[in-house]
This record gives sequence, structure tokens and C-alpha cells, in this order.
Amino acid sequence: MVTEYGIKFTVNLINNHFGNLVAKVCENLLRRGPLNLQLIVRYTELTPQQVKNSLLILIQHNCVQAFSYEQDGGLEDGPKSNTQYMALFNNILHRMRFSKFLEIISREFDDKCKELLEGLLQHGRLTLKQMVERAKDMAERAKSRKIEGICEDLVQESLVKLLTARYVERCPASEPVLAARDKEETPAKKRGPKSARTAEESQTLEQRVLAAAAPMGAQRFSAITNNESSVSRETSTDDSPGMRVGAKRKYDALELHIEPAAEEEEVVLWRANFEEFIRCLRHKACIENVRERLDDGAATVLRAMLEATRSFENKVKTEKSVPLSLNNIFEEVMKSEEGRGMTLDRVRASLVQLGCSPSARGTDESYKIDLKKIIELAQNDEVESIVLKRYGRDAYRMFRLLSKNGCLVETDKIANTTFVEKKDAPKILYKLWKDEYLHMEKLVVAGARQSQFLLWKVNKPCLWKHVLDEMFHAALNLSQRVAYEREKEKEFLNLPVDKQIMSQEERLNRLKSVRIVLESSLLKLGDAFMLFHDFEESSLLKLDDAIMLSHDL
Repeated sequence: MVTEYGIKFTVNLINNHFGNLVAKVCENLLRRGPLNLQLIVRYTELTPQQVKNSLLILIQHNCVQAFSYEQDGGLEDGPKSNTQYMALFNNILHRMRFSKFLEIISREFDDKCKELLEGLLQHGRLTLKQMVERAKDMAERAKSRKIEGICEDLVQESLVKLLTARYVERCPASEPVLAARDKEETPAKKRGPKSARTAEESQTLEQRVLAAAAPMGAQRFSAITNNESSVSRETSTDDSPGMRVGAKRKYDALELHIEPAAEEEEVVLWRANFEEFIRCLRHKACIENVRERLDDGAATVLRAMLEATRSFENKVKTEKSVPLSLNNIFEEVMKSEEGRGMTLDRVRASLVQLGCSPSARGTDESYKIDLKKIIELAQNDEVESIVLKRYGRDAYRMFRLLSKNGCLVETDKIANTTFVEKKDAPKILYKLWKDEYLHMEKLVVAGARQSQFLLWKVNKPCLWKHVLDEMFHAALNLSQRVAYEREKEKEFLNLPVDKQIMSQEERLNRLKSVRIVLESSLLKLGDAFMLFHDFEESSLLKLDDAIMLSHDL
């Protein structure tokens, strides 16, 4: 769900990281959809060179994907190139989660792996040769006496570790070619299963482009076979004088359309695999939600099942885990320190708490986790918490009733069920409806005396989008306030000493305390984005505090 304030917030992120020219190009792509170079120049009113440079920066940092449509005829039937550029909203949003990604790597791997990932997050895409050069630069700055070969081996070892764990992947194709819809519908596909055809037809253009650009499964996470020769042979146009990895890298415009056959050796580019990081955050969110709603035992069992089935998940938004036998679950639970004190009966009881009903799988009982249900419960908890703080206890009870019913309910019935005064109920319901938290319908009954009834319900898809837009709006306000505080600090430091009202130390302490409040609130909202936008993380954070804080600012 890309909302209005979602676009404004992501454009603000790009503006903070790369400047207003790049942000202007990005905003047009987000608002207008895929555009070719000529249309971007027309809409942005920038020079072609400025647009090219902006696109190259966005592509380098995985925020834009180029693609083209298949041409029917030869050069005489149309232009040679019909390249279009598509902004990747999710990848832009992930930029605010880089610190979380690094935290995951810090917990699972050593500092060398963290440094390698940090370089990929900083520069977007790097070759193995550039990773080695960056490691050498860092070693020189740290006055380390590491031999060149040892430094190279450490980088290769770290890369293999991250590839094995799927935290790093090969970059997608620079410009995949899409076939027209009518060409894709071949007779063989038409004879295929109806469900498969429906899934293909329901794909968005972005999904089709990303699927076409993605490397083959065997190549996506495969390490370079001949490491030593690959590092020495890898050539890049970045090897021009004055270009080094320590600076933000930009490619020449011609590089976007280099044919692989024209290169002597293939240059393999690597990047962080955002999907795997979001999957980890999603698992963590589900575990913390279960711990909050149930107990530590259920959370331990859930963690064990997710760890055991992690390699079988073929998409981020997996609805149900792979079935596991009770013996396999118990064996996985025993691997953790918390699970060693649990008995088999306790594990079975935790599975019942999690809503897992046993199914026959050979001679053993098998269980699977409904992750979608856990996420939906977390979403309900978040919105109900907002309603409680913003509208009061009576509104919370009525909203909770309608949310659980999932159908239209008449005003008097809502008041009677929730024990709210009948004179107050219409006012509260009307306020929730006005703020787009409820859906209302009028029912007119004709008879001897015409009567009108108001029916209410929670339309979750529309409400989730509205709540998400509120969160984006709050995050935008907080981000702008952080920038404002930094600007004020610059002005203060430039003032003469005799005109400074408070000492420099006091001013810095005040700024630090304000920034901590603002940035912590922004992090809370960032967690909520993953719950309502990515269908991911829920830490059951107090979101309304952050939202109200942003409005007060």
C-alpha cells in the first residue's frame, strides 16, 4: 500500500541521502509510475544529464529498476531502446532500517561480516574487487599490518558466509526485457492449472519486472568459484583515476546498456538481500507478539519451529510454516537454553496455545504455524491501542466489538452489547467514522412510519491503509523536525560567543535529548511500517505516543 504520505516520506528520505535533484526524479517515478528518460526530463524540467546522473545514483542504491518491453519488429519498426525506469518503494523504505540489518549481522556473525555488509549498504552495489579495496583502505586507516593476500581471503570468507545465510545476493539484471501480456499467454500456459494462471495474471508490473530481473535460483546466492583469479580479473569502469570505493559511487550513463558479450569477463555485482532481513524481522516480531500475548514457553516453541523451517520459506509473506513432526519440534526446542527445561507435554501444550492442531503425517503428529493469523492479531492490537488512547474506553469497546464481528451492526445493539449509554454511542461512533476508523451505512425501512437505522462495521483493508498513512505522516513530521533541530544547531555554532544565550555544552545536551526523543519515536513508527506495509514486524510498540508527538511538534 503506497499512500500519499508514504510517497512524501520516501521522497524525504531520498532528499536527505542524495539531495533534491535525485529526490525530484524519484518523486515523479513514484507518483507517475514507470517513465522513460524523455518523459522524466519533461516532468522534472531538469537537464538530460541531471536526470541521467540521478537515475544512476538511484539504480546504484537499488531504489530504481530499469526494464524494457519486447520489440515486435526490427529497427525500422521502432526505436532501438524503449528503456523505462521504475521506482522501488519498498527498497527506498528499507533505507531507514539499515541499522536493524547491521544489528542482525552483529548477532550472527563476526565484525568482518558486519563491515562487508556495511559497505554494501553504504554503496548499494559492489564487486568483490571493490570490497577488497575497501577492506584494505579500512586496514590502512586502522594502521593494521595485514598482508594483502590475508585481507583478500578475509573478505572472500565473509562474503561466502553471508551468501550461505542469504543475507547477500547477486544484483538483478540491469535491464530485463518483458514480453507483452498476449505473448506470455501461450497455449501451454492456457492449458495450465487455473490457479497458476490466476496468480500470473494478478501480478503487478513491479512484480513482473523484479521476477524477470532476478538471477536464476542457482546463481543468486552462489559464491565465485575461482576467487583469486576473479578478484584480479574483475574490471570495472570505476577503475578510472580518482575513483575509489570510499566515496559514493556513480556509473557512467553508458554502463546501463553494456551488452555482456562486449565484456571480456563478467563483472559480478553484489548487494544486500533485503528480503532475508525482513524475513528475520518478521520472525522476531511474531515471537515477541506471542511472548506478549501468551508466555515464554509458546515463544520458545515458535522460535524453534521458525528456525527449523526457515530454509523452506520461498517468500517473505509466508502464511503458514512447513509442517513439522512433534519429535522434530521437541528436538529443535532442546537446542536453546530456554527450551532445555521444557518437557514434551509442555511443548504440546504450547502448540495448542499457538492454535496448531495436529494433523496425521505418517505415524507422527505434525504441526504448522499460522503466521498470517499472528500478524493479523498484532495489527488488531496496534489499532485497538490507538483507539483506546485517542478516543477513550467506550470507543475502544465498541471498536473491538465491530472488529471481531466483521459485519454491519446497528447502533443500539452496539450500545447494549458494550454497556455504553445509548445517548453517547451515536456520538462516539460518528467521531470514529469521521476519522475514517469505521464504515457506516444507512438502512431505511419503509412502512406506516419510515425509520432509518445506522449500521457500522470495521473495513480492515481501508482502515489499515488509513492507519499506515497516519504513520507515514507522523514519520515525515518527525524526520523534518530532526532536520530542523540540526539546522538550528548549525546556526547556534555560527553565532558569536557573546550572543549565545546558553553555553555550547548546555545547547549540545539539549539537542541530544531532543534528538533521542525524536529518533526513538521515528524508530517506533519504522517498526509499524513493517507491520502494516511489509506485513511484517510488530513489537507492540506504543505507536500513538509517537503519532501524537509528531502532531504536537
